[in-house]
Amino acid sequence: MNATTTAELMQALGLQARSASTCMAQASAALKNQTLRRLAQLLRSNVESLQADNRADLERARAAGLTEPLIDRLKLSPKVIETCAQGCEQLAAMPDIVGEILGMKQMPSGIRVGQMRVPIGVFGMIYESRPNVTIEAASLSIKSGNACILRGGSEAIESNKALAQLVRQALTDAGLPANAVQLVPTTDRAAVGQLIAMPQHVDLIIPRGGKGLIERISAEARVPVIKHLDGNCHTYVDDPCDIDMAVKVADNAKTQKYSPCNASEGLLVARGVAAAFLPEIGAIYAAKGVEMRGCPEAQSILMTVPGAHVKAATEQDWFEEYLAPIISIKVVAGLDEAIAHINHYGSHHTDAILTSDHRHAQRFLREVDSASVMVNTSTRFADGFEYGLGAEIGISTDKFHARGPVGIDGLTCLKYVVLGEGEVRQ
Repeated sequence: MNATTTAELMQALGLQARSASTCMAQASAALKNQTLRRLAQLLRSNVESLQADNRADLERARAAGLTEPLIDRLKLSPKVIETCAQGCEQLAAMPDIVGEILGMKQMPSGIRVGQMRVPIGVFGMIYESRPNVTIEAASLSIKSGNACILRGGSEAIESNKALAQLVRQALTDAGLPANAVQLVPTTDRAAVGQLIAMPQHVDLIIPRGGKGLIERISAEARVPVIKHLDGNCHTYVDDPCDIDMAVKVADNAKTQKYSPCNASEGLLVARGVAAAFLPEIGAIYAAKGVEMRGCPEAQSILMTVPGAHVKAATEQDWFEEYLAPIISIKVVAGLDEAIAHINHYGSHHTDAILTSDHRHAQRFLREVDSASVMVNTSTRFADGFEYGLGAEIGISTDKFHARGPVGIDGLTCLKYVVLGEGEVRQ
């Protein structure tokens, strides 16, 4: 497909999305919820056919030499499909926030002023690998009364087409416009350049993928962008803490799944508990094949662990998002050094403290400058589904409009509404 044809295709998708967005903004909560419940049904009744399409993508990815973490992101297992269906049902059960009027106040002039929550309009979603993002984006778009244009990665094209077709069927079955959710059908990279440069059709761009993709979108987009560049998340083991609990959580935060952006990439350990904690977590990481990259103090303790792979950490390791069975480990003096390290080297995504000191926990919550800050739990919980948002469109490390997992709220905006009874300004 040549560039002219791609440009015409994207303009057509934009026009159709803008038209559909008007209908979606007017759609009742009942119709939107009916669509989501129908989509959940369709997902569950099409598991085998969805997996058949997904297998075609997986075979092509392996033939192209994609790495295992990327192939893992590409898999559409029955569990992933069920999670998508549950996300749709969770969204359907949630209150409809579109049309809410907040903070209505009476002014001395007699007018009443408040803010109404309304849909963004049309958003474009550009993502890589994970086909379940198609359902997450579509379901959140439906619930929030928006229209969306989805551009998944070429490696997941067959899976994404199959999922998008189920979304369009659910919309049609509920009497809503099928064009409220459109998948870009071409793998031509020029489509991305077109999508991010159509302010007349698209109100917001949400890139979700590797750092290179997001940097490019942020630099070239002509419409607002919600983004996070990387997920260099940390778990800090404080002094004092419950060592058994800390070992369990630090293990989960790193090894429950290596590829997501909320997996802990850095482990900070207070000097006062390092001798007790590090051999225990080191033995677990060693047994699971996790490569450890430590500061000299961490290395000297971890070297005593049988089978441990411990390398000397470089300065770059403190900045690194591995998305792999590798973790950087640093022994710190205490809370102050941990907070300073996280704010300097981290990506402002998700960071956790494991502590039995309430004052330390409160300081960590206040002073760590990240979108999600946690106490005594795994960074792997930084997720829209786990936060009760039904699903997430992505995780934002920006500070304007939306921060952290972006759910329905992040796909709406506020406009002022003013109610009067004939008042005029003096």
